[in-house]
Amino acid sequence: MKMSETVMLIDASFLNFVIADVKKNFERMLKRELQLIDVSRLITYLALDADVSEGKNDVQVLFIYDDESAKLEHCQPASLVDELNNVAFSNELGEFSFYSFQPEKIATLQELYLESLKLIAESKEVKKLIILSFNEEYETKVVSALKGVEEMGIIQFRMNEPDKDLAFRWEMLAYPLMQALGIRGDELQ
Repeated sequence: MKMSETVMLIDASFLNFVIADVKKNFERMLKRELQLIDVSRLITYLALDADVSEGKNDVQVLFIYDDESAKLEHCQPASLVDELNNVAFSNELGEFSFYSFQPEKIATLQELYLESLKLIAESKEVKKLIILSFNEEYETKVVSALKGVEEMGIIQFRMNEPDKDLAFRWEMLAYPLMQALGIRGDELQ
């Protein structure tokens, strides 16, 4: 697969875990049901927070999933097999192409994610790498895989501030998620 200049690598099990948690907590706090997440909007919000500017950008969005995470929770479209694989959408930022990969029986989701991360990090085409990895499960392996990668801008979206300094930039995942769920700033005051 030829890589784009900007690639998002998303662990679907992590995204599902975070969406379910954020949705449950904010529905309880706001005392209202939150909307389904439009995946194109969420991806756009992530891209904006990662400083993808308006233009003719070509962004590849790669989902790594297993049987338990083949469907994105509280999202529309949701199926990584039927609806979010080998499709694309365009907006003012450019074109976003979606591809979904499931590990074979000999590998786990984590192993496929980390192997994909290493391959992308070694790619000469990629200038910006945006990652959503399951830090609670394999953060040290992600940090190790990205050690010494300096030719590209790396932005990791996470739910918690890192315990120690990272060699790459990180952003809070809660903000684009809250936007995608339809949570308004004035509701949080």
